[in-house]
Amino acid sequence: MIQGSTTGEERPLAGRISPLLIAAACLLGANGLAMTMIAVRARVEGVSDASIGLLGSLYYAGLICGVILAPFLIARAGHIRVFAALAAISAIAILAIAFAPAGWPWMIARFVSGAAFCGTAMVLESWLNSIASNASRGRILSVYRIVDLAAVMGGQFMLPIFGATGSDILIVLAMLFAFALVPVALTRESNPAAPPAKIVNPLALWRVSPVAMVGIFTIGLTNGAFRMVGPVYAESIGLGLETVAIFIALWVFAGALFQYPAGWMSDRVDRRWVLIGFTIAAGLACLFISGTSSQTDLFLGVFLFGGFALPLYSLAAAHANDHAKPGQFVDIAAGLTLSFGCGAVLGPFIASLLMGMFGPAAFFVYTATLHLALVLFVIFRMFSRQAIPADERERFVWLLRTSPMIYRLAGGDGEETSDKQSPDGSGSA
Repeated sequence: MIQGSTTGEERPLAGRISPLLIAAACLLGANGLAMTMIAVRARVEGVSDASIGLLGSLYYAGLICGVILAPFLIARAGHIRVFAALAAISAIAILAIAFAPAGWPWMIARFVSGAAFCGTAMVLESWLNSIASNASRGRILSVYRIVDLAAVMGGQFMLPIFGATGSDILIVLAMLFAFALVPVALTRESNPAAPPAKIVNPLALWRVSPVAMVGIFTIGLTNGAFRMVGPVYAESIGLGLETVAIFIALWVFAGALFQYPAGWMSDRVDRRWVLIGFTIAAGLACLFISGTSSQTDLFLGVFLFGGFALPLYSLAAAHANDHAKPGQFVDIAAGLTLSFGCGAVLGPFIASLLMGMFGPAAFFVYTATLHLALVLFVIFRMFSRQAIPADERERFVWLLRTSPMIYRLAGGDGEETSDKQSPDGSGSA
């Protein structure tokens, strides 16, 4: 249990953040399960691979809208009301799938789900940041990451229990979204100050770091595609629901496991070399998967793919922070999220088209090719820009791809630089 100093309250830190973490577990677990379930359910319903990819694309398009609109909603109505409204909308959107035919109604529902999830995540992360102090920020972020990992992994194994078809799984998902309302509605915390609401400048990140912007965009094209098309790939090669759940859970678990060595290395050498190394390894893992027919090798390949591919987001973000100036937090944070979202809008649709034309193996050939292209771009940029000296780099931070507010919680704001190197290890990998 976390203990720490209070911020304007006499209650222990654990008591203040527990309701938010319970809500986060419900939301993150439900959202992670919904991503896998929708892909599998759509395939059972006879939806084409291209349309399944489009379902993923529209979810991420909704996420982009959430990034832009949520701060204005929070400023207008406050954290509690916005969270309640968006969690309820998430439950409605998932239940609508039970009544609507597969096709455009599902696509609208997924767009709404993406926007609502981003908004609820932004509320929780903004709220956790308002509670955090320099001494507790690292511990809060660490526990939040553990909650995310446990919820997303655990949620996958509800799929074989309740199945991907029928109404049971949809009812369970709606219950999780609705239950997230309870701890937030009953919390004793008052509404914190609203996060900054401003028009995002999409070119700000490019000016700070072209490598970060292209890297995050590429990660959206690949990792964003895997979350929607990965279950389709697994089913298309004959895996059952239990095995599909293990397939996705291994990818998530390995990504968390490899964050520490990625951070340890990137804090000591030019981050771009680490980015290149992990990108090459992720591409090789993809080629390994595309050429294997053994289930054991498939699990090994997806473990290595997740381990090397998922830390790329945090590596690229850390590289951007190395070049950022004080006061650029909002633009960089939003730019990273939007770059990933734009890549993830395109990625699932492109990957599903390739699978439809060339078969399941084309998916991992697609991801391997994109990783190779990113390596070439990073090498090109290394001739154009000198590395930041090690003693001037920011600490690597393991980040979630939830909302721009995660960067503030991680101490990414230029006005909160001291948070990054606080005595409790805040900002470490």
